[in-house]
Formats: sequence, C-alpha cells, structure tokens
Amino acid sequence: MSIKPINSILFVCLGNICRSPLAEGVFGAVWAQRGQGMLLDSAATSGWEVGSAPDPRSIAVATRHGIDISGQRARRITRADFQRFDLILGMDRSVVADLKALAPAALRDRVHLFLEFAQGQGRDVPDPYYEDQEAFASVYRMIREASEALAARLTARVSTPDSGQASSTI
Repeated sequence: MSIKPINSILFVCLGNICRSPLAEGVFGAVWAQRGQGMLLDSAATSGWEVGSAPDPRSIAVATRHGIDISGQRARRITRADFQRFDLILGMDRSVVADLKALAPAALRDRVHLFLEFAQGQGRDVPDPYYEDQEAFASVYRMIREASEALAARLTARVSTPDSGQASSTI
C-alpha cells in the first residue's frame, strides 16, 4: 500500500488572523530548515476578517522568533481548497467539524485536527483572540511543537517508503 505524498497543507481557524497564520508561518520556517519546499496557506471558516492582516499580537510573537507573517491576508476557505491541498489542518474541533461539513465527501479524509495529526494529541489550539500576549506566546509554543512533530512525521514518510519503520530522529 503506498502512502500519498503530502505536497501541500492548508491551516484553518475561525478568522484566519491568529492561529492559522501563525501555523502557516511557523510550519513554513520549520520545514524550510529541513531544506524542503511545500505549498502552504491558511484560511478561515468565517468571512469576518477577509482581507485583514494577522492580529498584531500574532505578528509580534512570530517576529520575536524570526518569522515574518505580516504579509499574509485573511481569506475564507473555498471548495477548490479541498482539491488543491493534500492536508487540511483545523486548529480546533469546531473548525474541523465545519471543514468536514464543507468538504466534498470523497475528500473529507484530508481534514484533520492539527495537534492530533501532528502529535497524536486530541487537543485544540485555543483561540487567543480575547486573551493577552501571554496567550499568544502559549499558542505559539503549541504550534511550534506541533510543527516540529509534523515535519518529523512528514520527513519520516518520505525517507522510509517501504521499511515500515520511521526514524524518531530529526
């Protein structure tokens, strides 16, 4: 049985200004450190923030870690995204439920909860929008750890196609 390679990932949250732009930026930086390229994007399930830059607190926490997400703009997920992206990662269970409802039936298997897919943890990345800067720092750390785990998982999938074993080293 062959595993379909993952060449594109879409990160999704409610407004596409806090969590999913951070996830796109952080995973992009982690993946680039491995010398890899991949189509990455982020989107929202709502249309409230379409066209907006990421929340200034998300930009600030990313900048502190050497990642520039200031050029991103919020957009709403489209039906075409389910065809375009091999993996669609929702930041929380509510977003995942909305994504599965929107996805064509044949493509629902592309939709996963971010922390569960990356780390095997069935937890949500909490929305820090109504919280303070420390909540954004906490969300950054969660996303960074999950991004490292996801990159290791994807690297293992590529480097061990037939052995049935994956290396736990990065």
